[in-house]
Amino acid sequence: MNNKNDLSEPKNEQVAEHNQNNSTEQTEEITNTVSSKNTEEDNNASVNQEDLLKKINTLEEQLSELNDKYIRLLAEFDNFKKRSRKEKEDLLKYAGEDVWKNILPIMDDFERALKENQNTNDIEIVKKGFELIYNKMKHLITKNNITPIDCLHKEFDPDIMEAMAKTPAPSDELKGKVIDELEKAYQMNGKIIRFAKVIVAE
Repeated sequence: MNNKNDLSEPKNEQVAEHNQNNSTEQTEEITNTVSSKNTEEDNNASVNQEDLLKKINTLEEQLSELNDKYIRLLAEFDNFKKRSRKEKEDLLKYAGEDVWKNILPIMDDFERALKENQNTNDIEIVKKGFELIYNKMKHLITKNNITPIDCLHKEFDPDIMEAMAKTPAPSDELKGKVIDELEKAYQMNGKIIRFAKVIVAE
């Protein structure tokens, strides 16, 4: 009886030891697996962080480049606005410069004519002087596409005429027509720039 027990105990000890060894091996295997997974996850996390840092750096560089371009464009646009404003102001300020340059010689002619008229009693010379100046002025306005509109003996047209007075018609044919022009109408490139001031027969 005692011998049987003595034989079974060592066997049980061996089984227990075997189980213990298996358990230890399984524990180590699980520990190694978990450790391996953790290491792999750590490595993946490290790689992901590096990728994210690279992407962040790239985006920051792109943002810096875009910001520089925006600042340059803003400065260029501001300069363009200033130049455009100055050009517009100069255009408005000196718009009639060429016209006035052409008028000044006619002004000189008037001054010379006035001076000559003080030393002459010949009315023909005075008339020729005025005619010369008139022709120069007429040539100037024609050169600038300004043309007179003849309204005399035409039907009254409120689109180009302004009636200053009405008078009885000297004949039936002139009723409703212009019998006198106080000021001529002028157009520039087809646009009315001055209405005629007229007297209309009724």
